[in-house]
Amino acid sequence: MLNATIAAIRKDYASRQLLEESSAADPIDQFSRWWDEAVESQIEEVNAMTLATASVDGMPSARIVLLKSFDDAGFVFFTNYRSYKGLQLEENPRACLVFFWKELERQVRVTGLVSKVPVPVSDAYFSERPEGSRIGAWASPQSQVIPGREWLEAEFNSKASELTGSEIARPPHWGGYLVKPVIVEFWQGRPSRLHDRLEYSLGDNGAWKRERLAP
Repeated sequence: MLNATIAAIRKDYASRQLLEESSAADPIDQFSRWWDEAVESQIEEVNAMTLATASVDGMPSARIVLLKSFDDAGFVFFTNYRSYKGLQLEENPRACLVFFWKELERQVRVTGLVSKVPVPVSDAYFSERPEGSRIGAWASPQSQVIPGREWLEAEFNSKASELTGSEIARPPHWGGYLVKPVIVEFWQGRPSRLHDRLEYSLGDNGAWKRERLAP
């Protein structure tokens, strides 16, 4: 049923525009422009993004993860390979990322193919994490049912006693994923819901095609 109070919530967007003549021909270049502007705007947790995955039978799942790097190859995040998202990516290596920067009235949607990053990349990033986060990666059987909070804290304390004072190596079940984009859409809020939407799609020849979508 329609909740009138919720349905009445709306905002008119009018601060910026996104036009073909001022956008980059390559989506990574365009993302880099928007990323720099988002960082300069001091958006809190600017690297937070929704990661949507699906099982092989099509059951979807989404959650917020953190972008850790991006370049021409794609977008990188790290997680437990045995987590629910890790298991879905193992059987269906496709994903969608969504960035929503409400302060700039912008959204970016990245659809792509997923693969694990090289082991040295995962090792290097893991070594830079705070000690507590490294211990937590060993202690938490992510996405599995556990007896309670006390059990989790006991596991953490046990691992902390075992690992503190030594070099904490990366668990083999933890590492990075690369999302290699095949479709990237940039959304800029505009008045009267006539939003700007530019979609870049990757052709078989490796070239990007840019098209405007109706809002």
